[in-house]
Amino acid sequence: MHEDFDGCYRAVASRDARFDGRFVTAVSTTGIYCRPSCPAQTPKRQNVRFYPCAAAAVAAGFRACKRCRPEAAPGSREWDFRGDLAARALRAIAAGALDGAATDNTGVPALARSLHVSERHLHRVLVAEVGVGPLALARTRRAQTARLLLDATELPISEVAFAAGFASLRQFNDTMLEHFGLPPRELRRRPVRDVPGTGALTLRLGVRQPYDASALVGWLAKHLVPGIEELEGAEYRRVLPTGGIATLRLGTDAVTLTTAVDDVRALPDAVTRCRRLIDADADPSAVDEALGRDKLLAPMVRARPGLRVPGATDGFELLARTILAQQVSLRAAHTFAGRLVATYGKPLDAPVGTLTHRFPAAEALADASYDGIGLTASRCASLRAAATAHASGELVLDPTADRDETRRQLLALPGVGPWTSEYVAMRALGDPDAFPATDLVLRRRVEAADAVRWSPWRAYAAMHLWTDSLTTEAP
Repeated sequence: MHEDFDGCYRAVASRDARFDGRFVTAVSTTGIYCRPSCPAQTPKRQNVRFYPCAAAAVAAGFRACKRCRPEAAPGSREWDFRGDLAARALRAIAAGALDGAATDNTGVPALARSLHVSERHLHRVLVAEVGVGPLALARTRRAQTARLLLDATELPISEVAFAAGFASLRQFNDTMLEHFGLPPRELRRRPVRDVPGTGALTLRLGVRQPYDASALVGWLAKHLVPGIEELEGAEYRRVLPTGGIATLRLGTDAVTLTTAVDDVRALPDAVTRCRRLIDADADPSAVDEALGRDKLLAPMVRARPGLRVPGATDGFELLARTILAQQVSLRAAHTFAGRLVATYGKPLDAPVGTLTHRFPAAEALADASYDGIGLTASRCASLRAAATAHASGELVLDPTADRDETRRQLLALPGVGPWTSEYVAMRALGDPDAFPATDLVLRRRVEAADAVRWSPWRAYAAMHLWTDSLTTEAP
């Protein structure tokens, strides 16, 4: 969108928050870049440049505005409905693929290998798409994470640096100065108390408005698995793959995340997983505008503006739970999943409430007998095959995956059909255009061929239809 100068300038002149995160505005006379909704005086047209992302603005010599805090805006959804190389690389970088010290097995070399391209080609593609290469994008992500931690926590400066993914304090100081015009200690304006090595941090997660938190809470309530999830009112708690516990307070105006910080380096990963779960980076204005023009969906969109597609904190967990739910009731699926967790999940060192285990790792289920779970032989075979494929690294189940290839791999598994593959693409891969056309609820409401008119937001259309139905049985 940043190439449409007139459209971008109109958004800036009207301070339209719907465009926050979709591009940034750089002002040559001040040397700063802002989000489109910045309350500052609208700059003159001749002094404005538009960039697709903050990293491109920083590379051009601009620093972040202290007033509108563009680094705190929700991320762009532009790359989610694309499955090309640039989109997959950007999703991987956003998930922290380049955090920490770079080696031959990490960093850009590893990212390029996972995408089956050379480092040079990867750099060339990203520069063509967003104006900067992978390292610059990763530095900006780390700087934004660090700024969040400086503002929202009392962690010591050194712990903030390593939690945000910086390899050294010097790199941290230089990057923060480049991005924000101040060193970290000056960015933090309040005195810092000593913080113990363990405890809890509470962060505010930025989400675009409108945000239908009540529908998300209702969905989560119907799909809780004993031992790894619990819900009290609008407060959802779950065990993360790392064994940490995340508490999300889901409100219409704000979402907060509270999590333990035994190892602060795991914090950005927890934030990323939770943002995916609550679909924090969705573009509800674009979705509602497109679906709201449809005769069938228009009443649902008016009733539930800002409806989200629940994501997943772990792709394999979602696949396993979806397989367990095939051809059984929702209650039976939860019973099977609870037994699976209790039998094969790793117990927590310190259970909290009803949270007692991690969800079983793929390696554990690849060799499991499944005795006492209550599954049919065919369902056991499906689970075992899925776990083996994921444990070997062949089956990638996160937003960085090649979606078409993952669909093909899923369909090749015994007992996995189009419904399961589309449902996993929708929730684990973050594909906003995935559509489980064979779902019974959806088939009653629309023919698969007719659903094409909802592209590229068919996943949101499915959520509206499911939420509207009193007989939803999706896992």
